[in-house]
Amino acid sequence: MRVLSVVTLISPNGEYGGPVRVALNQAAALRSDGHDVVVAGGARGFGRQLPREADGVPLKLFAAKTIVPGTGFAGLATPGLQRWIKQAASGFDVVHVHAARDLITLPLAGWLQQAGIPYVLQTHGMIDRSSHPLARPLDAMLTRRVLAGARTVFYLTARERQDLIDVGGAQLRLRELVNGVPASDRLASTDRGDATEVLFLARLAPRKRPLAFVEMAQRLSASFPDVTFTLVGPNEGEGAAVTHRIGTGTGSGTTRPQIAWEGPIAPELTRERMSRASIYVLPSVNEPFPMSVLEAMSLGLPVVITDTCGLAPAVQETGSGLVVDDTVDALTDAVSSLLRDPSRAHSMGEAGEALSRDRFGMPAIAAALTDAYRS
Repeated sequence: MRVLSVVTLISPNGEYGGPVRVALNQAAALRSDGHDVVVAGGARGFGRQLPREADGVPLKLFAAKTIVPGTGFAGLATPGLQRWIKQAASGFDVVHVHAARDLITLPLAGWLQQAGIPYVLQTHGMIDRSSHPLARPLDAMLTRRVLAGARTVFYLTARERQDLIDVGGAQLRLRELVNGVPASDRLASTDRGDATEVLFLARLAPRKRPLAFVEMAQRLSASFPDVTFTLVGPNEGEGAAVTHRIGTGTGSGTTRPQIAWEGPIAPELTRERMSRASIYVLPSVNEPFPMSVLEAMSLGLPVVITDTCGLAPAVQETGSGLVVDDTVDALTDAVSSLLRDPSRAHSMGEAGEALSRDRFGMPAIAAALTDAYRS
């Protein structure tokens, strides 16, 4: 089967986050099963030479440019991608669009519908009930139509399913599909003695709440002087505030040297970077199904997440980490308890590795995709 997978943006620092990781993981797993899969999308940050493959998956990338300033990823466009797909799409059996309310994936899906080319949509929680002033006219003009025209619309959680129905109607052909993560042959060590690290690896965006991580670290740094607290990821609006907060400590004017923001890293390096940590913390709220948490668990790291994260039920059920409310007090108590009890942290890491392998392994995801494409 020939499959074309489309994403909004690929860049060296992985700024578009989970949807790209999901698309590449899916493509690699499908290719392992013998399918011919190409990932296409917009690109920026690479210079003139755009990459032609990632993780062994062929890429077809085109320069992305901002045509609506101040709207972030939603304002990007890729005219070259649109032209190429109009020529190439008929050569594929199905087009898998990782869709959002943007000017890349929605117009593309709209053209596929008009051309009669079968496509499926996966929205990653990005098409929801929105109060943004641009959402209503965009939904009326395009979003509802492309949702209705999709052969399948994949959803992650019950909440996303309801959001999609609220936007597109009850007639949508909906199908559950969880995110998956490849098995890792390099597990992290949760017992590193004087090299213990608590890690935040995500975009420094308001929803990810990196400032909550920094405040937690500042509260704990005096009690755990041998523990480092590290943020890794691109700046998506909170970088200046994080830098300022780290530099001013808890308000006393003293810097805490074991708290640092390393900046972004290439997506292919994230698993290796995670494997050097001891605990993974993601304080974000209303996070549908974070790939970073799945990747951390696959490496044997205990995780600390909030109760509005889509993975919270699985983490609680299996004891793969700690689930807290959105207060810094709860976050601090959870991380402190793991730092004080390394054996408990280790057991949680083992449970997370088993969970990621047994419930979120890529072979099962590839089989589910193949079934959906063929049906």
